[in-house]
Amino acid sequence: MILQGKTIGVLGGGQLGRMLAQAVKRLGGRIHVYEPQAQCPAGAVADKEINAAYEDIAALSAFARECDVVTYEFENVPSAPLRAIEGLTSLRPDWRVLATAQNRSREKNWLKQHGFPHARFAEVAAGGDLVAGIREVGVPCVVKTADFGYDGKGQLKVMTAADVPAAVARFAGQPVVIEQFVDFAGEVSAVVARSVNGETAVFPVAENLHANHILDFSIVPARLDPAITAAAEAMAGVVAEKIGLVGVLGVEFFVTKSGAVLINELAPRTHNSGHYTMDACVTSQFEQQARAICGLPLGSVALTSPVVMVNLLGDVWAKGEPDWAGLQARPGIHLHLYGKAEARPGRKMGHFNVLAADVDSALEQARVAKAALLG
Repeated sequence: MILQGKTIGVLGGGQLGRMLAQAVKRLGGRIHVYEPQAQCPAGAVADKEINAAYEDIAALSAFARECDVVTYEFENVPSAPLRAIEGLTSLRPDWRVLATAQNRSREKNWLKQHGFPHARFAEVAAGGDLVAGIREVGVPCVVKTADFGYDGKGQLKVMTAADVPAAVARFAGQPVVIEQFVDFAGEVSAVVARSVNGETAVFPVAENLHANHILDFSIVPARLDPAITAAAEAMAGVVAEKIGLVGVLGVEFFVTKSGAVLINELAPRTHNSGHYTMDACVTSQFEQQARAICGLPLGSVALTSPVVMVNLLGDVWAKGEPDWAGLQARPGIHLHLYGKAEARPGRKMGHFNVLAADVDSALEQARVAKAALLG
């Protein structure tokens, strides 16, 4: 059992690491952050910030020796160097979980091998026949790079045969996964935690609305048939068990127009759509991450209020510093800013949660509040 006075290490220094650091320090632990770029958001609240490349085995090993347990806040940490430190500390989740989730080919094959519902797909190796892969899946489809994709990056829709040449040009020489286009009715996600002793807890499913492939609003409870959200929650729990999770995992789903629930992606860390838990659940996803990796009992995932989470991107700063006082004057709003020095379009800078008596009221208030910030 790890926490009081012990050191938790986190690989990655972004906003997820920052919020984990805040949760760890509230629980009496110490936190060290390993991040290639100096002055990272997580480093501002950590006890120690180490700036070195993930491939720097000497620096990574020294970091591991100082930590009682190490986790991630970013799924694109290279998994190969982690093999060098697995004997130096407790690495949770295991690096093999990270390796599976950070590569779309491995992830899709893992889902297929374990019988989880997913979109039909084909793989094309670097330099392979992309046209043949598209033909195998059929049009419409989505072509995605096998590695390092998130927030819609590294993917292209092929809606008609006329789009194929553009896909061939864009992905020439890259390994890709080609997925059947899912004409879905909605997107939902579930954050699941699993502890060292196998205890599992799934937070309430979030209904997610996106803009330009980036999460815009998360609505909880989801405005869907309870049978659909129950299926998503149950599936997230089984995924956590089958993959051997110790920590937290975000599971993203497509809900088809016929009501089928398909797994889209896995993220072995806290999840953007789980930020609502900070103000609307008994235990936040960040405290739950700390509990899970430290061998402590998991906290309650009970929802205490209907809630809508609103992402704040750098676009909100387009006309200068936003009117935070005006936002916080609105009832039921809880603001969380990430301490990033530069606001750029599309960059995640913060979020706020809107608590209300019902989700429809919360969503309306969220839309009005965001529109006011944008001016």
